[in-house]
Amino acid sequence: MPKKKKINYTYAVGRRRSASARVRLFKGKDKSEVNNAPIEEYFPGEVFKDYYTKPFKLTETLGKYYVTVRVVGGGKKGQLGATVHGIARALAKLDAGTLRPPLKKAGLLTRDPRTRERRKIGTGGKARRKKQSPKR
Repeated sequence: MPKKKKINYTYAVGRRRSASARVRLFKGKDKSEVNNAPIEEYFPGEVFKDYYTKPFKLTETLGKYYVTVRVVGGGKKGQLGATVHGIARALAKLDAGTLRPPLKKAGLLTRDPRTRERRKIGTGGKARRKKQSPKR
């Protein structure tokens, strides 16, 4: 069996709503990928680009690292949030002394706990809706 080439990377998991992203942070200049697609194609548009480059801009490491991400579950925005959370955690793990404080201050290391509220029995299809009572 051939020996696998060992590639140095920092691993982290990011989560948001029901999305979970497994992030590998590599040193160097290369194209970042999400689910084997370029990150610009997977998350198109300037608004998304500002968000997934935010951890690198805050730590002044834009262009020094690239990521490969496996993300499952949720929708596009949940997956983007999970990806950014994972990137921030990987950067913080890489150099806790200098990179962690700006990420912590921006709130990128905090797992956002807000998820969809479960539907209750007798609410007519919604979580908080009450059934209409007859007029008396």
